[in-house]
Amino acid sequence: MEGHFNEPWLDASAPHGEVVLSCRARLARNIAGFPFVNHATAAQRKELLRVARQVLLGGGLSSGMIWVDLGRATEHDRRLLVERHLISKNLADSDIDRAVAISGDESLSVMVNEEDHLRIQILAAGLQLESIHERLNEIDDHVEGKVDYAFSRRWGYLTACPTNVGTGIRFSVMMHLPALKITNEIDRVRRAAKDLHLAVRGYYGEGSESAGDFYQISNQVTLGRSEEELLGELKDKILPRIIEYEQQARRVLVERNETLLDDRTQRALGILRSARLLGAEEAMKLLSRVRLAIALGRLPEIDPRVVNQLFLQVQPAHLQFQAERPLSAEQLRVTRATIVRKAFA
Repeated sequence: MEGHFNEPWLDASAPHGEVVLSCRARLARNIAGFPFVNHATAAQRKELLRVARQVLLGGGLSSGMIWVDLGRATEHDRRLLVERHLISKNLADSDIDRAVAISGDESLSVMVNEEDHLRIQILAAGLQLESIHERLNEIDDHVEGKVDYAFSRRWGYLTACPTNVGTGIRFSVMMHLPALKITNEIDRVRRAAKDLHLAVRGYYGEGSESAGDFYQISNQVTLGRSEEELLGELKDKILPRIIEYEQQARRVLVERNETLLDDRTQRALGILRSARLLGAEEAMKLLSRVRLAIALGRLPEIDPRVVNQLFLQVQPAHLQFQAERPLSAEQLRVTRATIVRKAFA
């Protein structure tokens, strides 16, 4: 893949950006007349790609839409798209005919032939669930005006996984919760999420671990609930509580041991400014400490957007993209350290 990338979802000035890195709304949709992806023949999946490309690139959807045939893309290109949260790991690793359509600003991506025929998602910085939901509905209406969706009057939109039947919508929020992790209160969030039928996942969603103290929180149930109900519950009840838990834990850190907090921050900053070798996990952990300190007003000289971008730039596929050549494990650590040192110089 070539060209310049955008990161509209890394804007540190977005609403609640000190705790919420980004938010996403995603729809699962299937086209009537075709079997679900896992039951479709190779010929049917190819036809689905043809139909989807015609609809998504036919105009009227979003400016600068590009089509990436993932069967022809290199493994590195697929990893890059996963790191940018534009496709799922499952889609990247699949061996069937599949593709993704991406808008010019990367806020919209449509996965084709993942678990469902179409997975339409909108990404935005901070907590902007209402606005991305509104845009997602516009895109959904545009697509539905060109194809018939698989729909049941009784069950709603039909999907490959029963948990998505109904509205087919998933809202998810990427939250930075370092203070809850440090104070051993993160299990409080997990327990509350379980009681409220929410999923708490890692940095790359399902099947991934937390990295840099980031957690994806999303609704698990769609059947029997309207989109407005799901959105209102998340936006007005659940997320404000989690944000307040994290803010409270941050205040506790400052009040109980300000010196220890500053020591952790300066040690992290010292390593980031001087390291010659840096692993991905270590970089994420250290950047998390710096991001927390910035949010607490303890590092006013550092631009939070620089730190947000580094979380992305230190990932392996991004390092190889910038180097424009394959890098060994050792070269990745060297390149990562170099990029971070320059950022904090």
